Amino acid sequence: MALNLRQKQTECIIKMLNLNQAVGTVGGTANEEVYKILIYDRFCQDILSPLIHVKDLRKHGITLYFLVDKDRNPVLDVPAVYFLQPTPQNVQRIVADASRALYDSFHLNFSSSIPRPLLEDLATGTMNSDSIQRISKVHDQYLEFVTLEDNLFSLANKNCYVQLNDPSAGDKEIEEIIEKIVGGLFCVLATLAVVPVIRCPRGGPAEMVASLLDQRLRDHLLTKNNLFTEGGNFASSFQRPILCLFDRNFELSVAIQHDFRYKPLVHDVLGLRLNRLNVKVEKGGMKSYELDRTDPFWTANGSLEFPRVAEEIDAQLNKYKKDVEEVNRRTGGDEAQFDGTDLVGNTKHLMNAGRTLNEFAEKESEMMVRGGIDRNELLGVLKGKGDKMDKLRFAIMFLISTETIPPSEIEAVETALREAEVDTSAFQYVKKIKSLNVSLASANSASRGNIVDWAEKLYGQSIGAVTAGMKNLLSNDHQLALTRTVDALMEGKPNPDIDSYLIFDPRAPKSSMGSSGSQMKGPFKEAIAFMVGGGNYVEYMSLQELVHRQQPPKHVIYGTTEILTGDEFVEQLALLGRKMGLGSVPPIAGSSSR
Repeated sequence: MALNLRQKQTECIIKMLNLNQAVGTVGGTANEEVYKILIYDRFCQDILSPLIHVKDLRKHGITLYFLVDKDRNPVLDVPAVYFLQPTPQNVQRIVADASRALYDSFHLNFSSSIPRPLLEDLATGTMNSDSIQRISKVHDQYLEFVTLEDNLFSLANKNCYVQLNDPSAGDKEIEEIIEKIVGGLFCVLATLAVVPVIRCPRGGPAEMVASLLDQRLRDHLLTKNNLFTEGGNFASSFQRPILCLFDRNFELSVAIQHDFRYKPLVHDVLGLRLNRLNVKVEKGGMKSYELDRTDPFWTANGSLEFPRVAEEIDAQLNKYKKDVEEVNRRTGGDEAQFDGTDLVGNTKHLMNAGRTLNEFAEKESEMMVRGGIDRNELLGVLKGKGDKMDKLRFAIMFLISTETIPPSEIEAVETALREAEVDTSAFQYVKKIKSLNVSLASANSASRGNIVDWAEKLYGQSIGAVTAGMKNLLSNDHQLALTRTVDALMEGKPNPDIDSYLIFDPRAPKSSMGSSGSQMKGPFKEAIAFMVGGGNYVEYMSLQELVHRQQPPKHVIYGTTEILTGDEFVEQLALLGRKMGLGSVPPIAGSSSR
């Protein structure tokens, strides 16, 4: 059976809700007679939200549920299931709750492994308050990630791109971020019970994550009854998966570009979060929608261009109307009324909110294929319809997709953005990286070293990102570079695009590590593609399209540090621009950027 992260994580959560007793089936319960209270923090609430609905909680005996930081009254004779991140604040709260005897017994579940000092604090605190007998069990659950679909997950690490590319970040801060990412990936692999072969490009955050994750897996595999012992059956009947790690700078454009397909559009425009959408309805107020695998329309139409989706909505509405009329005709009544106002209203809202996004999406696609755009056409878009952020994203896409741009053209773009009152910090940041690339490419070997030293200190590992991005964009089949590379890595054959990629195999002797492909056992049937620094629905859908095209079908899980809309990612670029002293006002013509 293929790896199914959503199913695996749901099974772990259901077992936890049933006081960590084995449950016969995914929908079953271990003991329906035990009524329980669930206590969680905000992070763990986000883990639960896409997987377990309120009716599911009741089915597993959860009668009440609260956030840990809310004031709560005692509930006698009832066990409490705690699901929390292992933080000092949460441990203090558990000790306070136990000392007040809020619940009969405490079943503590931490989203990742609780560090020993915190475990000691918990023991000391409950002993001092004479409440240690209330602590029934303490479990490390290794569930510190958010699964949105069978093959889509996020570590929910906010502003990761800024933190990794911040020129003022010290080694200690970078190490902490890498450690956090590795901790989340370890949880994903422990939940799937697989130890993958790891591949990544040389240098940058991807290699740092790969190296540390390899070491963490090696150390863990030396322990008895480790988390991957259960995966022995998997290893014997299936081949191990490959974990492909990338840094957002590998293909910057995908995080910025507009997309006119239904799922990316709903995410980008309406702010889909944790599979939930809150939209204004025509009658006033807000309406909430769950958009997940239980919604057949969402599942069937997510990858279609929006005009086709609008046609499909119209067809479904007409069919539903006819069904209602048929029911009324047969029953001789008119009780069943059809009111599609909300649905029609929301479709209109999405079309209006489309903000002429189809024009942005089409022209960006053309720019990437042609490697540029006519100046009048470019300025026409920047001076035409669309909001400030859409224009800024378009201008940055122009910067990335066009290899050589005359200074006068850059000035014209900056003037158009300034006239539209757009904060250009993000544009200036990408422009600065690009100018460093040009310096890097043209410098002789003597001065090249100085530029590299200075640039790497300034920008971390983002050097080379823009030129690499352009090379990636200008492929013949217009497939995303991420998708092409994952395909090549799964294939496991010699390929100039990936021959320099590093290999880490936590199950192999350390001495055999390196960039040689001799120890690769391709092709791989299953892969986990992980983007450090923020991912999106465009990449996720591109990978799913790849596997559906192939025979025999392959299987790819896509994960990222956080799922970002184009606007959210550009905000991170702008923040880096401001940190670099690249203000929102473009430099006066003739002067150089700071």
